Amino acid sequence: MNFEFFIARRIIASKDYKSSISAPIIKIAITAIALGIIMMLVSIATGVGLQEKIREKVSAFNGDIIITNFDTNFSNDSQNPISKNQDFYPTFKNIEGIKHVQVAASKGGVIRTETDFEGVVVKGVGDDYNWEYFKDYLTEGALPDFKGDLNEDILISEYLANRLHLKLGDKVTTFFLNDEVSKTPRSRGFDIVGIYNSGFQQFDEQFIITDIRHIQRLNKWETDQIGAFEVFVNDFDEIISIGAEVYDETSSTLDTQTIRQKYASIFEWLDLFDFNIIMIIGIMILVAGINMITALLVLILERTQMIGILKALGSSNWSVRKVFLYNAMYLIGVGLFWGNVIGIGLLLIQKYGKVFKLNPNTYYVNEAPVYLSLDYILILNAGTFLLCLLMLLIPSFIIAKISPVRAIRFE
Repeated sequence: MNFEFFIARRIIASKDYKSSISAPIIKIAITAIALGIIMMLVSIATGVGLQEKIREKVSAFNGDIIITNFDTNFSNDSQNPISKNQDFYPTFKNIEGIKHVQVAASKGGVIRTETDFEGVVVKGVGDDYNWEYFKDYLTEGALPDFKGDLNEDILISEYLANRLHLKLGDKVTTFFLNDEVSKTPRSRGFDIVGIYNSGFQQFDEQFIITDIRHIQRLNKWETDQIGAFEVFVNDFDEIISIGAEVYDETSSTLDTQTIRQKYASIFEWLDLFDFNIIMIIGIMILVAGINMITALLVLILERTQMIGILKALGSSNWSVRKVFLYNAMYLIGVGLFWGNVIGIGLLLIQKYGKVFKLNPNTYYVNEAPVYLSLDYILILNAGTFLLCLLMLLIPSFIIAKISPVRAIRFE
């Protein structure tokens, strides 16, 4: 057995060690490490979770990259049509990292009931539409099916349904301006087949989803004319580079815009989370390291006589230092263990119990989202362990200054 490890284990297991003066200081150091890892786990899980959830919601209503006519200016109610007969549709052959391409068209309208009215954006989608996100947002009814003959089915938000006192199965009359010349509004009757709640009020308060063929008829477009292409990417972190490739791949009459550009204020706000997370991690590791340094110095002071005896018996400074570093590694490990147990436990409670609620008007979500990944948990633990251990190398040099003769006489 390793000599230094054997001595360190005996120190840890001794009753004197547990009832010594250093015991409360060691407990404080372990608690600091545990609290630090809890704070770091919570900050990463909730920060990244919020970023992921908001990004998913923005993508659900817009796609990751939007391709429109260059003259559209990305307006929802005045889109200029483009042909869907493009080389890149339904797939980009020369660009990697693109998951899906779908067509869409939007038109502004007004929903009118007997007692209320509300301005909305009617988004038309086709049979290629990706309903992946809306499956999670659906609260009542079912998702509409636009693969067969034209129907009047729509998906409306819970926010709009409550404001207009509508329910599943109701008939909704929506008015649209016909064109620039004729100001006479045209109406369409829709049937509510599903109600969704994304928690993103900026979108919930305006979007209803129907068949794109209704928008084509209202705008007097041809069957191959649409308002926009919505592109989804595999890795959102690559959206800027993929967006540039998509721009180069499309014709000069088409323009592209990523959702990071279209909703720049939202994503700039989300980017602040990265800085906050880094600050929290740095502060927590620093606090944990300082507490461990204090604990190590107290341990060295308490075991001064033992250090003198080991040196007198021929142990080198590095050998004695390793004894205390092994001891410190044990303490750090205990702190990390309990920190992970408590931290991951709290995150699992929030993930599945949704205990902590958030104001959707401020955070765009109803509850604090949690992102759990074994990768960042392992990296965080390994990084904390190594950094704390490196910080302990400096105070361990004090052992080299201890004289064996004086140490043995030390009381």
